Amino acid sequence: MIPLSSADSPDARLLRGAISIGNFDGVHCGHAALVQQLRAMADRIGGPAVAVTFAPPPASLLRPDRLPPQLTTISRRDELLRRCGVDGVVVIRTTRELLQQSPEAFFQSLVVGSLQARGMVEGPNFFFGRDRAGNPTMLRRLCNQLAIQCEIAEPETIGDRMVSSTRVRQLLGDGEVAQANQLLTARYRLSGTVIGGAGRGRLLGFPTANLSDIQTLVPGAGVYACWATVNGKSIGAAVNIGPNPTFGEAQYKVEVHLLDFSGDLYDQSMSIDFVSRVRAVMQFASVQSLQQQVVADIAEIRRLLAASPCS
Repeated sequence: MIPLSSADSPDARLLRGAISIGNFDGVHCGHAALVQQLRAMADRIGGPAVAVTFAPPPASLLRPDRLPPQLTTISRRDELLRRCGVDGVVVIRTTRELLQQSPEAFFQSLVVGSLQARGMVEGPNFFFGRDRAGNPTMLRRLCNQLAIQCEIAEPETIGDRMVSSTRVRQLLGDGEVAQANQLLTARYRLSGTVIGGAGRGRLLGFPTANLSDIQTLVPGAGVYACWATVNGKSIGAAVNIGPNPTFGEAQYKVEVHLLDFSGDLYDQSMSIDFVSRVRAVMQFASVQSLQQQVVADIAEIRRLLAASPCS
């Protein structure tokens, strides 16, 4: 496997192939369709299929006050893009100097210079260079001048709406993780580190692991059926996201109860893949009512996970 590579010094095995440049956040079905087209072009050319992404996203420098939460870390993006069919992923280090390049200079330095590309596949909303002045029409012209193959992919639609990272974010924010998963190439994942909490879950008979250091979008408040991964092992999980109004806690937390598990998880890394939302966050009249509801939640979560095995 060709490791994640930097545009400043790309792996030689990723040169002279077909490339696609974009954020690829979430790696949704639209990205997968584009990668299929990229893979076909690369095979015709006889070179690698290469996805090129940015770290940090350009919007973090251009519009930091309007930067949307990310759906994937770079490492997760790399993993998912490889599953879709690319040979490797190249990361552009985003700087203000880079963003001030003209479209022609950006094309010359990256496409022609660093990657020596012989083909490009981009989406219809591809813009590049200072003030996003470069567009698909300009890209075709620049490619044609140097005999670089260029294709503009058709947008992917599901339910008469274009698949986009924005649409995925909206669904996740509403807690509609099952619908979001239909647009993604893999179940939506959160990763973090287990930290100590109030210990109230253990006293109630349902010990939870609190996740911190989460770098991506946290879905809307609710109780979810998930598959958790700890030390390479997949375990069914009941996940509560949001405040705990029954105990007067307003803090927004991600609490994970692993089914049929006992052990110390503090300071360990954990990822959770979302399957379905079970219910909204509720305030209960008593601790006993809360316990009864959690028992019912876990029964429903077991049913959902049995119908959606870990993958």
